[in-house]
Amino acid sequence: MLVITRREGEEVVIGDPNNPIGVVRIASIKGDRVRVAFEFPREVSVHRREVAEQIVSDASEAAAAEVVVVSARPGDAVDARVENNSNGRPRNTAGRHADAASRTH
Repeated sequence: MLVITRREGEEVVIGDPNNPIGVVRIASIKGDRVRVAFEFPREVSVHRREVAEQIVSDASEAAAAEVVVVSARPGDAVDARVENNSNGRPRNTAGRHADAASRTH
């Protein structure tokens, strides 16, 4: 990790100085609050840490919701309904309710 000291208005160039990927500028300092400005191309994502962690978490949950394991023997009745997962996309629930339908309570 590189740690540097910058004053208000000073910048840090990211990448090749002749053709930088982006620039980080100290926009303002008020008390213990520092405003940082990021100047990067639109295709480069820049997120606060908590937002980045939420994006990763949401992607992991979506990937887990896409995985459906169906284990049915030939001749078993299978309920092949389609439900929506948390992000509104359809998810196949085939086999999920087959055991419950055949149980006696």
